[in-house]
Amino acid sequence: MNTHRWMSTRYFSFFLTWGIFLPYWTGWMVYTKGLTVTEASLIMSLGLVARGLSTLFAFPYLSGKVSSKTLINGASIGTLIALLLYIPSQSFTSLLIVTIFFHLLYPALMPILESAAGTLVQHKQLLHYGKSRQWGSIGFVFAGVVLSVFIALFGDHIILLALILGVAVLVYLGFRPAPPILSAKPQAQQTKAVGLWKLFQRKHFWLVLLIVILLQAGHASYYNYGYLYLKTIETPEYVIGVILNIAVLAEIVFFSLADRTFRRFSIGSLLALAGLGATIRWLLVFAFPTMIVFSIAQTLHAFSFAMAHYAFMKYLIQNISQDQIPKVQGLYSALALSWSTAVFTLYGGFLFDIKPGYAFLGMIICTVPAMILGLIYHKIERRSV
Repeated sequence: MNTHRWMSTRYFSFFLTWGIFLPYWTGWMVYTKGLTVTEASLIMSLGLVARGLSTLFAFPYLSGKVSSKTLINGASIGTLIALLLYIPSQSFTSLLIVTIFFHLLYPALMPILESAAGTLVQHKQLLHYGKSRQWGSIGFVFAGVVLSVFIALFGDHIILLALILGVAVLVYLGFRPAPPILSAKPQAQQTKAVGLWKLFQRKHFWLVLLIVILLQAGHASYYNYGYLYLKTIETPEYVIGVILNIAVLAEIVFFSLADRTFRRFSIGSLLALAGLGATIRWLLVFAFPTMIVFSIAQTLHAFSFAMAHYAFMKYLIQNISQDQIPKVQGLYSALALSWSTAVFTLYGGFLFDIKPGYAFLGMIICTVPAMILGLIYHKIERRSV
């Protein structure tokens, strides 16, 4: 089996749906379900809390009991059921319940796929992580560009239908053949519990994790209010999808070059550059509230997200054993992509209500410390060498 093609296809199909969910979901609840920005922010934040619990505890536990393929299938089917439950939900309470159920399942697909990629790289079955991961970014862009056209034609109601169709494709692909190492049930020695304390005793693990937590939390306002912000500065509807996807185009370019261009960069230097790029990005959005500057700032997503994620995966592949990968991915997803983002979603929502630009300026409270810590870790790496 061509593992590069398998991994690339799974990345593409998942991020095709992520490109619908991430930029548009808060706006969908505001414009089609009639929620206020504050109500939608609270629901999304509580959903992120549920996501963190799922990826920190349920995913690592189940990864020691069943194969990666079984996990993908179960999460995909559960996600499809959750999306169908959104159709009859109208009240704040019902939407909150469905969102929590949805977040227990759908976002777990990301650490499952990343763990699968890490395992394949360690076993020399996937030679270039970046080249496979770029197909996820391509899927994200494709979804955003196509969806923006359909939203302009049919309105925000089309967002839910598009996500249901995308997840249905995920369910179908889940039953296709997978690489043998991902289809096999974990062996007894691989299922031995790995305590959190043991992970934090790993060389500088806590520092690297803290930096990526800060960097990913710094995207909270962009993920949840980017779509709304572009509407407040009177951006044409048909252009919004294109602008949002400039970030992912920059991500694609980065991942296509990363294995070759940044192979010799230290992890600390990559993290410091990511922090610098993120800080400049949010300062530009705040200082110049125009469609043009926002579009230019989108190119810095290659630093603020892609470089940070690549640096963390590089650390994981170099320092974490196969049996510990699910636990580390669970921590990363829970702390960096869920709980910290939940906190800063509420923080960003508070600032957005005061003035939309403040929601982005407020993110430098994460990015500046991340940049400083990245420089510190770079110096630690140099001393170790």
